Amino acid sequence: MGAGPAGARAAWVLARHGARVTIFDASHPREKPCGGGVTGRALALVSDAIDATSCARTPIHTARFVRLRASGASAGQVRVGASGASAGQAPDRTGLTSRESATVDLDRGALVVASRAEFDAALLHAAQQAGATLESARVTDLRIDADGVTLETRHGHRRADVVIGADGANSLVRRRVAQPFRRDQLSIATGFFAHGVTSTEIVIALVADPPGYIWSFPRPGHLAIGICAEATVGHSSEALRARTAEWIRATGIAPGARLEPYAWPIPSLAVRDAHELTVAGSRWLLAGDAAGLVDPITREGIYFALASGQWAAESLLRDGFASAYSSRVAEEAGHELGRAARFKAGFFRPAFINVLMLALQQSAGVRAVMADLIAGRQGYADLKWRLLKTFEIGLAWRALTSSSSRPAL
Repeated sequence: MGAGPAGARAAWVLARHGARVTIFDASHPREKPCGGGVTGRALALVSDAIDATSCARTPIHTARFVRLRASGASAGQVRVGASGASAGQAPDRTGLTSRESATVDLDRGALVVASRAEFDAALLHAAQQAGATLESARVTDLRIDADGVTLETRHGHRRADVVIGADGANSLVRRRVAQPFRRDQLSIATGFFAHGVTSTEIVIALVADPPGYIWSFPRPGHLAIGICAEATVGHSSEALRARTAEWIRATGIAPGARLEPYAWPIPSLAVRDAHELTVAGSRWLLAGDAAGLVDPITREGIYFALASGQWAAESLLRDGFASAYSSRVAEEAGHELGRAARFKAGFFRPAFINVLMLALQQSAGVRAVMADLIAGRQGYADLKWRLLKTFEIGLAWRALTSSSSRPAL
């Protein structure tokens, strides 16, 4: 179930091996309420199925990290490339000051921002070309028995040997075979599609309350601008969207754009949850957001959606698929997401944000680490030690001793 990246990738792999596959989805492909960043490793994973260059996409040259003053006043940008910093106080088009911004150069192909409608359509088309069938119907219920699975749709019931739940954070499959995500396991992503403007850089504004960041990702023809916060922090989607609208106004990042609002839940698991993932049973598997496979810091989920779809399909092609899939998810995703969840507690604290911003401005080594993190090349297992190794002693001392005097967010 589900024709997004996880479901389409699973269907492509299975159909290529001769399995009879039906994809149930009444809405895909469509634009998604997310940044839409697709990392180089995600593109490499699906290069055997689609030509990503045929999708409408925006290559990203830079990632700009910004910080707003506590008063809400904005100040300017200094461009910081791999070769070092260049000073200047003249405000850019977003009006951000040099002390409040740092720019990280990205390698060619490290990150692209795709039209999710076209990227998802390419994956779905590849699955259909391989032999999978799309049934444009919403599954309203399902039952599992000893002989298989019964899926209820508006067009009647369908039988299957196994079901892959790739139907998002609100997964019906998950609700029927396991437990729905608790509120504390979810984040709310909300913001706007800003139509009529775009760019070649992503902008990330680190914030401490609520812990997370505001983003602007350029897609072909529009910017996807939003904020993500844990569902339990006490901020409604309306309040978060209002904060995003104020940031758009204060920075001038989308002049004259028509703003289309969006909101959507995203799994955001704690350490224990990441190490205790329930993703498979005798007649079912969960993949992508339905399995909770989203980075709790960056909230990036496209790579793990594609990867888990492939793992699910490959596991179904062998005996003992439930055990094989569960083990693979734990080894290749669960441990990494658990490390991210552990880091998350301190990542968005004002003191760390202050240190990180200063380091990004002054250290080419730290910028290289961040570029690899954005591209999906840097894992969390050695992130702390790599960051520590990049700090010159003087820089680290200045950053740590000055953090208490820097303005909090």
